[in-house]
Amino acid sequence: MLARVRSGALMGIDVVLVECEVDMALGLPYFSVVGQAEGAVRESKVRVISALKNTGFELPQKRITVNLAPADLKKEGAAFELPIALGVLAAARLLDEGPLGRLLFGGELSLDGAIRPIKGVLPLAVAALSGGFEGVMVPAVNAAEAALVEGLHVFPVHTLRDAVDHLTGARRIAPYAPGEASAASDFVGQAPDMSDVRGQADLKLALEIAAAGGHNILMSGPPGSGKTMLARRLPGILPEMTFAEAMEVTKVYSVLGLLGDGHSLMRERPFRAPHHTLSDAGLVGGGPSARPGELSLAHHGVLFLDELPEFRRNVLEVLRQPMEEGVIHLARANQHISYPCRVMLVAAMNPCPCGYYNVPNRPCTCGEQRVFDYHTRVSGPLLDRIDISLQTRPVEYHHMARASANEPPSRYYRERAQAARERQRARYRDEPGVHCNAQLPAHLLRRHCVMSERAEAMLQLAMKRFGLSARAHDRIMKLALTRADLEGHGRIEDVDMQLAINCRMLDRRDWLQSKRQGPSPASQQEDAAWRRLAASGQAGPLEDFEG
Repeated sequence: MLARVRSGALMGIDVVLVECEVDMALGLPYFSVVGQAEGAVRESKVRVISALKNTGFELPQKRITVNLAPADLKKEGAAFELPIALGVLAAARLLDEGPLGRLLFGGELSLDGAIRPIKGVLPLAVAALSGGFEGVMVPAVNAAEAALVEGLHVFPVHTLRDAVDHLTGARRIAPYAPGEASAASDFVGQAPDMSDVRGQADLKLALEIAAAGGHNILMSGPPGSGKTMLARRLPGILPEMTFAEAMEVTKVYSVLGLLGDGHSLMRERPFRAPHHTLSDAGLVGGGPSARPGELSLAHHGVLFLDELPEFRRNVLEVLRQPMEEGVIHLARANQHISYPCRVMLVAAMNPCPCGYYNVPNRPCTCGEQRVFDYHTRVSGPLLDRIDISLQTRPVEYHHMARASANEPPSRYYRERAQAARERQRARYRDEPGVHCNAQLPAHLLRRHCVMSERAEAMLQLAMKRFGLSARAHDRIMKLALTRADLEGHGRIEDVDMQLAINCRMLDRRDWLQSKRQGPSPASQQEDAAWRRLAASGQAGPLEDFEG
């Protein structure tokens, strides 16, 4: 006697349909599971038999064989226990097999027959819809998550007996209605407010531009100058996620089981701040189970790397390709997996190992070579992919001494960033895969980045003076375009271009020496030319990145 029940196996953040074939034949009583069953799947036979007995089902003393097809796909997790139990009942002719073909099943069994929550319910529901199934039967705790997929019936079950009674018609379960979910079921974080930060107006402007265009940013400054404080407030000024973006983020968290009981949709953009002891597999994903890493957990959000030079070199270097493409490709011996990772990289570092290089009234104990070696821990190709790099300064006393901060709240910056994003969505409505300026590919740059003559002259001079790469050229243009979107300019003006170039502090390795030695004589003529261009601009003249 043979029965078939459908379920799904996780592969990356997607689900591959799996057919649970259950055969019950004469022979010594034995229960075996085949088909590359790993870990918890091999142990499922013990829980399935105990759950069936404690629920009141008497099984015949026969040999039971369960095959999970396709056989060449590794099966992990406890989500196969509910479909295996239903398949055993169907093979024993205690349950009609007809209703089993219309649904996709997933759930972990307790020994008493209760159904526990599982990981990856949202990808399972997506697979059910694309596979032509009428609905899914999942643990009641996961029902709100599965109900995010429209056009699919979701049947929440608490126990194995509930599932059997529904399939036999003894007691029907009403499909889960999305309206039943309360506002608290959506996972919403509470980012700290920008009004808590005293002073640092230039850094707040840089964060506003980064949020409006999705740009990467690096802050370098002494300890206690507000780098971490500002970074943790960035999610609060980012534009709200669209429903499609929220679904992508929720799938990643669903696969890892990080949504929590009763939560369904991720509404707030994620913020991840891994420690500098992180491994490369922990950052991009991988390991024996090829699970998503911190980059994918920060998808459509912020990845904050504090103390950037303290990260191992091989960990930082794996960031290059994901930062460009927004996706991670992992190749294993028997599978190829892709994870999304469209993130805003926010990094912070000290100017030197002791933290007080070029800080007024604080002597630096590091030698010149030690400072230079400290900065070379971060490679030039990685720095080239960072749009904004600025120095932070110690907060002045008069800002901290005020009784009230009188600083703009996060809502102010968020509304401005949201308005800039709306301009960008309208501009790129015919460009698939482009939603903000940071995602604009090089071949579309000149079509959308319209510059004034003075702005183009400034960019040309900056390219010549600093020896910028083609990538830096493109990123400066995108950054200037974002500033124009924030201010409502119809094209990139000279003030927009000047601010974008000023935000590229680390484009030169000699910026440390120029701090103490001043500009070289060879650059004085170019400085004069620059000041003539910037004489009528609203932003200050481009000096040696001190302002």
